Amino acid sequence: MLILGIDTSCDDTSAAIVEDGCRIVSNVVSSQNEIHTKYGGIVPELASRRHIEMIWPVVKETMDKAGTNFKDISAIAVTHGPGLIGSLLVGVCFAKSISYSQKIPMVAVNHLEGHMISIFLENTPEFPFIGLVVSGGHTSIYLVEGFGQYTEIGRTRDDAAGEAYDKVAKLLGFGYPGGPIIDKLASEGNPEAIAFPRSTLKESHDFSFSGLKTSVLNYTKKHPDAKKEDIAASFQEAVVDVLVNRVIEVAEIKGVKEVVLSGGVAANSGLRERISQITSEKGMKAYLPSLHLCTDNAAMVAAVGFHLFNRGEVANYSLNPRAYLPLGSADGQP
Repeated sequence: MLILGIDTSCDDTSAAIVEDGCRIVSNVVSSQNEIHTKYGGIVPELASRRHIEMIWPVVKETMDKAGTNFKDISAIAVTHGPGLIGSLLVGVCFAKSISYSQKIPMVAVNHLEGHMISIFLENTPEFPFIGLVVSGGHTSIYLVEGFGQYTEIGRTRDDAAGEAYDKVAKLLGFGYPGGPIIDKLASEGNPEAIAFPRSTLKESHDFSFSGLKTSVLNYTKKHPDAKKEDIAASFQEAVVDVLVNRVIEVAEIKGVKEVVLSGGVAANSGLRERISQITSEKGMKAYLPSLHLCTDNAAMVAAVGFHLFNRGEVANYSLNPRAYLPLGSADGQP
């Protein structure tokens, strides 16, 4: 079964064809980094305009690389949230048009579920597992008991981890996206040079990164000559400490032995190294997607679409994008 996946949730235009929910036949991503870099972050209007320009060329390239046509496609899977509403609208409208004109069923995919299930494109973790989705827009921990069975255990109350990376990079005078820049600088600095705070929210598994970001800002003002490598390394150490400690804490409470990381920040070398080390020490196992599957891509959307289609969860043409779209149920969250 071939599923055509389409993702325009943020600033990357992506299309993919995935067979049986686990084998990537083709996966094309058109980045917009060159557009948004000069602004230090994503400009939503510019993002949606570029999606309009690129959606058909990206889908066509995907089909050409796979050597397929629309007659070979069993269903179209499209991200309908969460994300930038203008960007989402482009993908949803395009998917509707193809679905209607080619008479192909369409399924609506939650972008967060796409990140969570992306690991199954390369590995087969056993349910239940603890999943951490950590990116520029999201930082959440889930108990995953099966495909479509998600319970949110904790989430950020302010900035997402990736957003904090971008803002700190901007504070230090660097461009966008900030994550890879800070990660590279951190490898050249001393992570113990500066004692940045680690947020601890009592009686909660939630995250908070706004205080850390403010602490970095205040430190740079008081110490304008401080080594940027040390600031980056100390900042990253604080973020990684909080993420890993929370994940391990939840896994132990739930009695789960497998942990899955996903999202753009899952590509961070410091986070990957630490989670692998700690899980090994505790007799757990960590699953880390390849770097190209950490960032937004349509292959993960197609993978989810396969399971939705098999369950008969087909969308109709009244489908609308949703900027805010929680995943699964909440576990004692406000």
